[in-house]
Amino acid sequence: MIDNAKAILITGGAGFIGSNLCDYFLGKGYLVTCLDNFATGHRHNIAGFLNHENFKLIEGDIRNIETCNEAVKNIDFVLHQAALGSVPRSINDPITSNEVNVSGFLNMLVASRDAGVKRFVYAASSSTYGDSESLPKVEDKIGKPLSPYAITKYVNELYAEIFGKTYGLETIGLRYFNVYGRRQDPKGAYAAVIPKFVMQFMAQESPVINGDGNYSRDFTYIDNVIQMNELAMLTQNPEAVNTVYNTAFGDRTTLNDMVKYLKLYLSEFDPKIADIEVVYGPNRAGDIPHSLASIDKAKQLLKYNPKFSFQDGLKEAVAWYWKHLKKD
Repeated sequence: MIDNAKAILITGGAGFIGSNLCDYFLGKGYLVTCLDNFATGHRHNIAGFLNHENFKLIEGDIRNIETCNEAVKNIDFVLHQAALGSVPRSINDPITSNEVNVSGFLNMLVASRDAGVKRFVYAASSSTYGDSESLPKVEDKIGKPLSPYAITKYVNELYAEIFGKTYGLETIGLRYFNVYGRRQDPKGAYAAVIPKFVMQFMAQESPVINGDGNYSRDFTYIDNVIQMNELAMLTQNPEAVNTVYNTAFGDRTTLNDMVKYLKLYLSEFDPKIADIEVVYGPNRAGDIPHSLASIDKAKQLLKYNPKFSFQDGLKEAVAWYWKHLKKD
């Protein structure tokens, strides 16, 4: 343990993004507490940290205010990643999505306020842009939400803003754009497109693209997201707090091109994958056609400088999946 180490609480710390943040900040010498109820996170994501002297696991639910109060004791910074993601999940079960993403979020804000947390950095979402057709997406121009999930993430921003103005709690929201990379779960009904397609290609199966494949996304590699969380947590710029930032690379890729690159990189491990065809299905309810972030605000106020383009990150992700998930 280093002297005067800062203490971080990472909610949802056993999830994809949360476990990567735990890994990174443990490596930097921070005291890291992980709060997770394992609804969507996995124990194997944090197995390597359990014996680390600077790591603490609290198994609990952000919907319980007592659990939140316990988790924030002696914490300097909160990196709030806990949420029920997925637009389709929220359409199928809007009540649970609201309970976790809104009520749970409010619990964490109240607990952080009461505990005197220095700063509350939280996972916001590009889904907040809703039906706005303007590209690139700029933080102060949003449309109407297209799903219950999008509503919950927008409400988070409104609550964070009020807690800043009313109680003086420093908050920063990071609007994640289609994050991908190591530890992202390829299984389950609501798996993200990249890990899901990787697993299907590795199993010699044809993935199904929703629509004609011309929808585009600003796919964002996990290491760029880690950089944004660190910058948001540590910035000393008073103009940089109590606001939201796009967290992205600032480029967009169609689903058709994503599949092309996936096949290219995977076929280096298994040449047969290059010949697998994809299947096209109907568009999915609640999906935004195109997503492209302006990252000018993050560059200006946080000195954000993303290191990984989509292709660079995808190469790394594919190699990780092949090593960790390929069944012999």
